[in-house]
Amino acid sequence: MSTTTDGPVDDFEPERAAAQPTGPAYVRRPVGGTGAGRLDSQRTATPGDDLSGRQRLDLLGIDWDWSGVDITVMGESDGELAVERALTRFRAGLAVIIWDAARLEGNTFTLPEVQTLLDGVTVEGKKIEEQQQVLALNDAYNELDRLVQTGEFRLNKSVSDSLHGLVARYEAIESGRFRGEGSVRGGGSVRLSSGGVVEGRAHGDEGSLLVEAFHDLVDYLNSVDDPRRRALVYAASATRHQFYFDGNKRTAKLMASGILMSAGYDAISVPYSRLYEQNVALDRLFSTNDATSYMNLLADCAR
Repeated sequence: MSTTTDGPVDDFEPERAAAQPTGPAYVRRPVGGTGAGRLDSQRTATPGDDLSGRQRLDLLGIDWDWSGVDITVMGESDGELAVERALTRFRAGLAVIIWDAARLEGNTFTLPEVQTLLDGVTVEGKKIEEQQQVLALNDAYNELDRLVQTGEFRLNKSVSDSLHGLVARYEAIESGRFRGEGSVRGGGSVRLSSGGVVEGRAHGDEGSLLVEAFHDLVDYLNSVDDPRRRALVYAASATRHQFYFDGNKRTAKLMASGILMSAGYDAISVPYSRLYEQNVALDRLFSTNDATSYMNLLADCAR
């Protein structure tokens, strides 16, 4: 089974799991242990950006070069009112953010049609799947708004799962769960826009390897001071790992936007006009694990 979009897509062949799972339950280990079955190297815990490229790749599944990522374009946070200002700008541009996100997935809704649908009026002549995708994006972005506004946003699996459960509820074979956590196995393979398929990360028994990878990522980010860097690393690593069956890029951008807006920076919104640039950056990310160009694109689209 596969999903066709204008860019790299999740491509999976699900298998029905046995009625009673037999794998061991996930037990979280300290950063610096060995990721059994996920990546082969021994890892040494080093704070934040002090990690070497090899250590980054082993721990996070990606590497990058900060000299190729201009975070200054994302601006500076300006005090106590910064979060409310970021949310105000986010709300003012929400229809465009949703339209761009939908178009990047191959949705044919125009911006006026998106605005009409968000006003509660059905748009005639459109596929129900496209309408559902737009409404799901609206629900997820509004929930993100609420979480940031109330101070409830957290960089954790519970928030990621809840946002994914909204944004991909009509598309993912099991929304709100990592691959392998439910009754479906497999998945995670990605078809590149340039052709070919990159195999996905193994999910492990009951999704244990992906859960482990997620906690490794969060543990690493807890030692990175700059929220702009935290957001970019999270978005790239979460996208590369393909935690979910579908909707990974959208969920990763939602979470990264939560990190940014909670610190008074603008949300990430990649315009549809930059689809080709995104595809090239994603092809590089998935084929080489180099996240530099993708992170630079996201930085430029968060202002």
